[in-house]
Amino acid sequence: MASESDYTESNLQAVVASSNLLAANLYRDVALKEGGNVFISPFSVYSALAILYEGARGNTAEEFRSSLGYPSVEVLRPNYAHLYNSLNSVSGVELATGNALWVQRGFDVLPEYSRVVEEFYGARAASLDFAGDPEGSRVTINRFIEEQTRGRIKDLIPPNFIDSWVRLVITNAVYFKGSWLYAFDKGKTSQASFRVSADRTVTVPMMCMEPSGKEFMYADLGDAQVLELPYTGGRLSMVVILPKGGLRELEKGLTRERLEGYLSSLRPEKLDRICLPRFELERKYLLNENLQSLGFRRVFQGDEADLSGIDGRRDLYVAWVIHQTYVRVDEEGTEAAGATAVGVKLTAYMPSKTFVADHPFIFLIRDRETGLVLFIGRVVDPTSK
Repeated sequence: MASESDYTESNLQAVVASSNLLAANLYRDVALKEGGNVFISPFSVYSALAILYEGARGNTAEEFRSSLGYPSVEVLRPNYAHLYNSLNSVSGVELATGNALWVQRGFDVLPEYSRVVEEFYGARAASLDFAGDPEGSRVTINRFIEEQTRGRIKDLIPPNFIDSWVRLVITNAVYFKGSWLYAFDKGKTSQASFRVSADRTVTVPMMCMEPSGKEFMYADLGDAQVLELPYTGGRLSMVVILPKGGLRELEKGLTRERLEGYLSSLRPEKLDRICLPRFELERKYLLNENLQSLGFRRVFQGDEADLSGIDGRRDLYVAWVIHQTYVRVDEEGTEAAGATAVGVKLTAYMPSKTFVADHPFIFLIRDRETGLVLFIGRVVDPTSK
């Protein structure tokens, strides 16, 4: 259990808001630069970077606040800890998140840094020999992430990313598996058309239900239909945002405020028919460029990064931020996993009541209790992994 004794409800919402800000901004940047399907776990990225933030000082720490929206560490620590503990104790579904800190053998991390990341983020420091056995170190971290994600995230860190300059690697993993509160009847799944674009249509297994008498949280807005599909236990849900026009235009204007507006507009509604394609996605991203596009730049520059809160010296910078995800949605429910690794190196120098998702849409998995967005993505082509 992480230490949460000083958390408050208002500060908890500040941490959730900052994580959701990263969710909207990072998703928008990735979606506008990538073609095809997208799926990320912003909370995984937020968690790994939060541990890095604990070691940032000066202008580097200020960029965490000004560019990514992190609150002060005094606010972040107990309230992130409460969120971490709460997510790891959700009932009705399988949900787990975990942080880890991997340190080069013999590299002196400040005792205070080690204490803070273990106390508030649940990340114990483990010693590896990046310099003497880079491949063995990579395999160890990747196996750990694979175990945390029940085998869904494999080979998170690619070959040659670990070398003799690496001094620490920060990792986070999130795993989720939940059954629909109202499952789709497999007997009603049939092949149907999904409009990928104006000139391309594919055939997909379309899951449908006619939930007579059941209420779903739903909104029919000017630019989109929004539908929430709860998982068993009631705390977690999937929210599908189905644009009425082009997905691209919706994505360009997707801010945290707009995303929260979609969610706050949901009201109980009885729907005559709900259809959603069955799909499975796997994605992997190097997020360096995306994070820098958000104004988060200093930490990647060896001559500007100030991570002296880690080792007491200004000799570290971030070489890479790798993110990998998996999701499968079928008639019974959803399985999703996300993992993030941050590599820190030594500087080389010092209208009708129907909802039919038959065209590209955005979807997210959220914690209904706190409003935290755990995963967000888009489906452009359900037939493509």
